[in-house]
Amino acid sequence: MPKLSVIVPFYNVRQYAPDTLRSLRANARDDFEFILVDDCSTDGTADLLARAERELPGAVLVIHEKNGGLATARNTGIDRARGEYVAFLDGDDWLAPGHCARLVAAIEGLDVDFVRTDHVQCTGRARTLHRVPHGRRNVALRPRDAILPAHRSTSVDYAYAWAGIYHRRLAERGLLHFTDGLRTAEDRPWIWKLHREADSFAVTGLLGAFYRRGVASSLTQIGDVRQLDFIRAFDEVVAGAAADPDAERLVPKAVRTYCAIISHHLGSVERFEPAVARTLKEMSAAALRRMPQDALDVALGSMDAERATRLRRLRRRAGTGAAA
Repeated sequence: MPKLSVIVPFYNVRQYAPDTLRSLRANARDDFEFILVDDCSTDGTADLLARAERELPGAVLVIHEKNGGLATARNTGIDRARGEYVAFLDGDDWLAPGHCARLVAAIEGLDVDFVRTDHVQCTGRARTLHRVPHGRRNVALRPRDAILPAHRSTSVDYAYAWAGIYHRRLAERGLLHFTDGLRTAEDRPWIWKLHREADSFAVTGLLGAFYRRGVASSLTQIGDVRQLDFIRAFDEVVAGAAADPDAERLVPKAVRTYCAIISHHLGSVERFEPAVARTLKEMSAAALRRMPQDALDVALGSMDAERATRLRRLRRRAGTGAAA
C-alpha cells in the first residue's frame, strides 16, 4: 500500500499544468502515488498528462469520457486511491518541494483523522498568506467543536480540500467523497460532513499549498449557470445540520453562512449572464423560503445592514410571489 495518494483533477489548464506537474515531481517518493484525473480536457492538457504518466514517478492517469466537474473528478481519484493517506491538489495550483512528506509527518505525529493547513493565495505576482481560522494548533481536537460560533469564521468556512491531508479510514466511512456533479461550492457540504462526523483533527501552520486565484477558466471567474450549484451545496449543508443531534446549535451557523453566500452573489449580480442573474434571484428567494425561518430571522439580525437589507428585500418579494 502506498503511504500517500495525491488526487489531482485537470480540466483545460494547459497553461498551468506544467507548473503543477513539476511540483508533483518535486514531491515524488517511492511510496507516493499521484492520481491524475483528466476531466475530458479539450485544450491539450491531455497530452501533458499522457507524458506525465510516463515520466512522473508514481503517476496514475485516469481519463473521463465526459466532463463531470471537480467533485466528480475528485471522487474518481478517491475510488482509485490506494494510499494510507489522501491529499488533493487542483490542476492549476502547485505544491512546495517536499510538502507531501511534511504532510504525512504531520498527520502521523498528531495521529488524527485529518489535518488542515494554511496556504498561500497567488493572484498574479501577489502572494497572500491565508490561515485556518482556528486558534489551537498542533494538538488533536474534536472536529465538531470547531464548527461554532455562528457569528465568525471557523474551520468549516475554510473549505479548501487541498489545504490538508486525510486518513483513508474517512473514505471507508463515506466521509471523504464529494457530492457528485457539484460544479462549484463542492467543498462546503464536504467540510461540514467531515467536521460533524469525523472523530479527530488538527490544525498546523505547515505551508506548501499555493492556490492560483483569478484563473480565467475557473468557475469563480465565470458567471454562467454552473455557479448556481452553490444553492444545491448549501441546501445540503443546512439539511445535514438539521439532521444532526446538535441541530439547535448548528443550524443557525449553516443558515447564516448560506445567507452570506447568497448576499455575496447578489451583490455582484452584474457579472452573471442576464438569464442566469434572473435564475439566481429566483433560486435564492426559494432558498430563503426553505430555510428554518426562526434561524433566518436570527441570521438577518446578526448581519451588517447592507447584506441584511438585500436579503430582506428578496425575502419580501419571495413572500409576495408565494402569496400571489
